[in-house]
Order: sequence, then C-alpha cells, then structure tokens
Amino acid sequence: MNRRDFSSALLASGAGASLLLAAGAARAQAPVEGRDYTLIQPPQPPANAAKIEVLEFFTYACPHCNAFEPMVGPWARSLPADVAFRRVPVNFLFNADNFQHTYYALEALGLVEQMQSKVFAAVHVERQRLDKPEDIAALVAKNGGDSAKFLAAFKSFSVATAVTRAKKLQADYKIEAVPALTIQGRYLTSPSQANGAPQSLAVADALIDKVRRKA
Repeated sequence: MNRRDFSSALLASGAGASLLLAAGAARAQAPVEGRDYTLIQPPQPPANAAKIEVLEFFTYACPHCNAFEPMVGPWARSLPADVAFRRVPVNFLFNADNFQHTYYALEALGLVEQMQSKVFAAVHVERQRLDKPEDIAALVAKNGGDSAKFLAAFKSFSVATAVTRAKKLQADYKIEAVPALTIQGRYLTSPSQANGAPQSLAVADALIDKVRRKA
C-alpha cells in the first residue's frame, strides 16, 4: 500500500492450496527484472556483510501488510542460516511515528513474535486506533507482556535511535509502498509487483539464491 492509496480495499487472498500452486508456478520460472523485481539504485550496503540481508518494509496501518504477515512470518523463520531478516517500519500512513516506536519497543523486549499478529489484529480486525503509547501498552499487557516495561522501551533513547535509522533506510531505499522486500540492498520485490504474496516470496527466494551464487 502506498502513501496515496491508503483508502484501497484489502483484496481477498486465495485458499492455501491456491497459494501453494501460485508459489510453485513462480519458482518454476526465473524472476524477470522489471516485472517481478526492480534493481535498487544506488545499491545499499547490508548491515552485516557476512549475511544475505532481507528487509521487510511495513507498517501496522497497512491492510496489505496485515494480509502479508501470515505468510512472511513463517517464511522468515524458515530462512537458511546465511540469511538475516529484519523488519523496518515505515513513516507513512496513519499513526506512523507511534507504530515505528511500537515495533522497536517490541523488538527491544523480545516480543515481536508474540505481538506482531496481535497488533495487526487490533488495528484491522478490532478497529482500534492505538494512537497512544498507553493503548499499545494495554494491548501488550492483555497478551502477557509488561505494560510498564513496554512504555519505558517505547520512550527510550535506543528506540528513538532505531526509529531514526528506519526513516533513513526508507529514504535510502526510496520506499513508497508497503509491504516491500529488499534483498542484499540490490533488489526489491513486493506482492503488488510479483502479482501476489506467495509469488513475491518465491521471487525473494530466487534473488537470495542469486546473491548466494554471486550471479
């Protein structure tokens, strides 16, 4: 979802079998530059040169990111040891700064896996605004976390620094729409570009392999 397309309706995703078929079809063909992915110009240096870096740019405000999360989460957890996956919250769509701080506070407390889908559900299913830190803290507490520790992390210097870095990454990568995946600072793909969420993950797999082979 891009900055100007926030009012777009969330497209219904297909059944599990359809997703598997689409992903298989995407893997059967090598991804094509300009159709399935684009080159990042200029290329950006990865944070860890010893790993193949994959970044997911997202925001809790985006319904397409919400739809992508049930697929990208398990995919990220299954990536090989030579791949480093990081999420980067962007600073557009509603509640942007608050949601950036929310993500990095959850990351600092080791609560991303526990809370990621819960925050998305609160926004897109329960229709909560979550426009105050205290609202997020209450959600964290409801799901077994410590609201006081969350608020301390939310307001911390380290989280503010992480948010500043995220804004710079977004600018350096010229991210205008989410969700988006970047691979090793060289390639960018997304569900909208690859014609579907499973297809974009298959494209990302192929691009990871391309980097690995130094192709």
